[in-house]
Amino acid sequence: MILNIAALQMVSTPDVDRNLADAGRLIAEAADAGVQLVALPEYFCLLGRSDRDKLAIAEADGAGPIQDFLAAAAQRHRLHIIGGTLPLRGADADHVRNSCLVWGPDGQRLARYDKIHLFAFDNGRERYDEGRVLEAGAQPVAFDAVVDGQTWRVGLSICYDLRFPELYRRLMQPQPCDVLVVPSAFTHTTGQAHWELLLRARAVENQCYVLAPAQGGLHENGRRTWGHSLVADPWGAVLACQPEGTAVVRAGATRQRLAEVRQQLPALAHRVL
Repeated sequence: MILNIAALQMVSTPDVDRNLADAGRLIAEAADAGVQLVALPEYFCLLGRSDRDKLAIAEADGAGPIQDFLAAAAQRHRLHIIGGTLPLRGADADHVRNSCLVWGPDGQRLARYDKIHLFAFDNGRERYDEGRVLEAGAQPVAFDAVVDGQTWRVGLSICYDLRFPELYRRLMQPQPCDVLVVPSAFTHTTGQAHWELLLRARAVENQCYVLAPAQGGLHENGRRTWGHSLVADPWGAVLACQPEGTAVVRAGATRQRLAEVRQQLPALAHRVL
């Protein structure tokens, strides 16, 4: 059996309604192509002019127009939607959680993961610190996607998490994941250097598929993101990739490929630490 998966690449704007409309078109396009599980990028709903713009659109857990949009889209198109990330209210008015939420084909929510590792970067020209507005999560999260009677274990992570392999090792226990998902908004600078390298490494060391939807292009707020949304197989081969611009980046995941890689080179079984 093939699980048809897709990374939805976007170039999000400071306008939530426009972003939701763009996401809706991409989800519909993926569904029309037979995709059964789609993933949106980090901050698909808003790339604002300031980090604090997230505070203005932050939703309560379980209620809000962005969450309602994703739930309705999952039910309408009868597929699993990994909703990239959206801001959920934090412990105080000055902080939010960067949250990845998942809905099943019946429109019911299946999972919530809050980004654990908060990005900070300073090369003398570019400076960024997510901790000024974001509140870190603490728990790894995986969920089961049941498609045509088969259960696929899917592990969640967000952008900067990609640099921390110990998170993915946790996601592989006690039951290995079949797919790891990494919704992202990598900067052009860091993406050019490390994006594909790290994604393929996570696929190889965990012997599973990696689904990586990204922001990809020059945004209205002046920010440039790397894009290159991709799907990698358990051997680290890139099955599909889109450098920039909006796109549905799709590929098929199979049990056969997972079994082949894990049987021929049983690295997961050889782990000692």
